[in-house]
Amino acid sequence: MDIIFIKGLELFAYHGVNPEEKQEGQPFVLDLTLKADLEKARHSDRLEDTVNYAAVRKTVQRAFTRESYDLIERAAQAVCSAVLEEHPRVQEITVLLKKPQAPMNAKFEYVAVEVREKREKKEMLS
Repeated sequence: MDIIFIKGLELFAYHGVNPEEKQEGQPFVLDLTLKADLEKARHSDRLEDTVNYAAVRKTVQRAFTRESYDLIERAAQAVCSAVLEEHPRVQEITVLLKKPQAPMNAKFEYVAVEVREKREKKEMLS
């Protein structure tokens, strides 16, 4: 299985349990790891034989900003589900969702959640 990384994708959204998070929003940072069989693309050099990471970015942004979630766990799951649904070559996705401005009275780099979803599990749920 080959791996595609999208690191440090910055998106603005309205996720959080506090009213000010829902009203004012805040930046989030996503690191995505996509597992897929890219053997055909490695030999053909054709975009249609790989996972188009620009298209994945659009899917991620749409899924991440479509709704306002209380929990970053739910927001990360929405991203995983959308990528697996819209990009059939992706067999597994890992999303590390960072919330650098989480409302905590402390100095920190970010809080984060990591969610992983495999296609086999996704197909069993259907």
